[in-house]
Amino acid sequence: MVKTGFKNILQILIILIFNNFLAHLGAQNLTENKMVNQPINRKDTVVLKKEQLESVVKTKAERIRNDIPKKMTYLNKNAQVNYQDMVIDADYISIDWDKSLIYARGEVDSIGKIKNPAKATQGGKTYEYDEFTYNIKTRQAIAFNARTEESEGVIVAEKTKKYNDSVFFMRRGKYTTDEYFIKKKDTIADYYLLAPTIKLIKGKEKSQVITGPIQLYIEQVPTPLIMPFAILPFSDKRSAGILIPSFGEREDVGFFLNSLGYYQPIGEHFDFKILTDFYTKGSWNLRPEVNYKKNYKYTGNFSADIGTTIRGIKGLDDYSKTGTYRIAWRHQQDTKANPFLTFSASVDVVSNKFYNNTVNNNYAFNQNNLNAQQNSSISVVKRFLTLPITITGTSSYSQNFSTGLADLKLPVLNVAVNQFYLFKPKTGVRQGLLENITVNTGLNLNNYVQTNEGELFTKVMWDKMQTGLRNNISLGTNTTVAKYFTFSVSANIDNALTTKTLTRTYNPISNKVEDILNKKIAGYSSFSTSASLQTVLYGMLNFKKGSAIEAVRHMITPQLGFSYSPDFSTPAFGYFKNYYNDRGEMTPYSIFDRGIIGSPNSGLVQSLNFSLNNNVEMKVRSKKDSTGVKKLKIFESLNFNTSYNFAAPIYKWSMFSFNGQTTLFEKLNLNTSLTLEPYEITFAPGQEYGVRTENFGHFSIQGFNAQLSYPLSEAIFGEKEDISKMYKAKGEIRNESYYFDEDNYARFTQPWTLNINAQYGYTKSLTRFGNSVASVGLDGSLKLTPYWNLTGNLYYDVVNKEIANTQLGFSRDQRSFTINFNWIPFGQYKVYDFFIGIKANILRDALKYKDRSFTQPNAPF
Repeated sequence: MVKTGFKNILQILIILIFNNFLAHLGAQNLTENKMVNQPINRKDTVVLKKEQLESVVKTKAERIRNDIPKKMTYLNKNAQVNYQDMVIDADYISIDWDKSLIYARGEVDSIGKIKNPAKATQGGKTYEYDEFTYNIKTRQAIAFNARTEESEGVIVAEKTKKYNDSVFFMRRGKYTTDEYFIKKKDTIADYYLLAPTIKLIKGKEKSQVITGPIQLYIEQVPTPLIMPFAILPFSDKRSAGILIPSFGEREDVGFFLNSLGYYQPIGEHFDFKILTDFYTKGSWNLRPEVNYKKNYKYTGNFSADIGTTIRGIKGLDDYSKTGTYRIAWRHQQDTKANPFLTFSASVDVVSNKFYNNTVNNNYAFNQNNLNAQQNSSISVVKRFLTLPITITGTSSYSQNFSTGLADLKLPVLNVAVNQFYLFKPKTGVRQGLLENITVNTGLNLNNYVQTNEGELFTKVMWDKMQTGLRNNISLGTNTTVAKYFTFSVSANIDNALTTKTLTRTYNPISNKVEDILNKKIAGYSSFSTSASLQTVLYGMLNFKKGSAIEAVRHMITPQLGFSYSPDFSTPAFGYFKNYYNDRGEMTPYSIFDRGIIGSPNSGLVQSLNFSLNNNVEMKVRSKKDSTGVKKLKIFESLNFNTSYNFAAPIYKWSMFSFNGQTTLFEKLNLNTSLTLEPYEITFAPGQEYGVRTENFGHFSIQGFNAQLSYPLSEAIFGEKEDISKMYKAKGEIRNESYYFDEDNYARFTQPWTLNINAQYGYTKSLTRFGNSVASVGLDGSLKLTPYWNLTGNLYYDVVNKEIANTQLGFSRDQRSFTINFNWIPFGQYKVYDFFIGIKANILRDALKYKDRSFTQPNAPF
């Protein structure tokens, strides 16, 4: 026993000695390490381990369970996690404290589908999702079926990865601006743009979405509208982007994409866009445009159309290839910019056959292809604060497509003196003829030439240019005579100079009259005066009390005048010369004919002028009018005028002219004019043209014109029904504009308009049969339902028995977007155009259909 106890004591002593040795060695090593790592004369510090989270994670829920060994927290029912600026609300949330991960899930139904999504709010924006995983440390996240609202739209993606607070990546994302879907009135968007990949970049001032290939779906049906990429800028500022085209078919040039292009803003005051039109038969068109604007200063744009139109099949007789161009400039100065100096421009220069060959269908839909001429002008107007004059400088260019010629005025300078009273009294009201004398005068300088495209700005054009200077002085006065008559007197003086005069001869070899313009400065002065006496007569016819017609009023305005002008064709003036015509007769002509300053009158004028104006109105009883009486116009105007020249050797009477205007049944507008020849016209057998004789009293119609228009609408045939008062049941989602009757049939109004236009014109002159033109036109609109609208017009040429112009169109309002279809079935351009337009402001310029005119701006998609 003694030996055993001794052995145990010895073992214990050996262990204690060995532990003491190890402890001494460890203390020595620790001291050496401290001496190496710590500088001399520095106090000892305690280094604390950095916290894993930068803020406190706050949680709450109806049921909370903590798993300490696994370092997990589980929240159920109305769960919420709040960390820094991130707030997560969900039906179920789990937190892995070891991995710093938060997992959230929405509320599920009995079959495992999400019925209430989870939500995450950060930076004032709320995101919805089915499932969500968020890393507290890296602030990155992955979400499934996430719903992200940006600007006026929403993005729903199958999978979304949040890289940081500014960048999100999405897989199979759908973007829509459907208001019903955004406000959760409907679970299915009426349209969306689907992209396999989306990148969302969020900034302080603007955000944008960048996608890969993107396709438009309507009512979940894919459309052919596919783009290789898209950039959606969520900002109030202008952004660059692709312009979406319309598509369709035109009979002569094939299928097309119209107005495909690109938009690029340039600074604050400029933007640029370029549009292209492509056709399957090879035609193309390029349309660049630059717009500029400076608030309270000016606005304008430059635009051009350059293209090639190919018709037919190459190698066949019907093949043609035509180049076209158009250059336009619009500039308008703000009225507030400078009231004393105004500059404006409206320049539109086209190739001679532009409208007959362009492939830009906007001209066809706007009927620009019917233009007979094209006008351009630039003007500068200078006014003065202290001087009573206005100086206007203009340049103009007018193209005539039928003749191929153009009139160029470069420049025209006009100095106008403001009207003033020659003997204006210093005080009191003007009285008598002298004190009422007004003076109007001015100076006009004009440079004019008629040329063609080949001669434009060449030496030939400058040699043909005429320069003219003209001064006009007009004096006039009036006074009341015998209380009921107005007596007026006027005088007119013209002074003119020109650089070209005319020499006219007859060439017996060519059997033509030849005109030669000579470079010679010449001028003339002319004078004329007139006086007139006018009054107003009233006649009233009253009916018996209680009758439907209460009274008829007839107002007559007769006017008798006399005009005088000397005979400036006498040799003493030197303004007229003579030439021998094909019959050997001496024929007078003015050396100022075909000039830009006009020519003085030939022949003495001592003419008595007579005119008679009528106005007839009727008063009828009306229950609809608050006064019980309503005025109806029988004739708004019915006028007659003619003159008798005492000094004329023959044909003393002028033409007898009638014109009238009236409105029948408060809607039917009628305008007519009639010209009668008072002298007999005789025709030789077999001759088309007649000879005017001196036999007075054989009246014949020389001209007649009638224009009729009758606007109709559903309001004319009865009072407008108030559907809301007649039916109480109203449609719900997407059918709010409908009301339903007891049998559950939809009830709604169908407003419509129909304008009937008719025109007839007849001119005879000295021809045997004359010429007639007649046409009938219809244009109107019909709202089939609150969301379907039909428009159209039809014009029929009665004389040629053919349809002159027809256009049909319909539009469908899908609330979020509009579908438009336009069709021209007859005429030179047989074309249809189809366009889908989004209503949302962010996409309206890219996809919204507006006026299809060439000046209508498109903005980006």
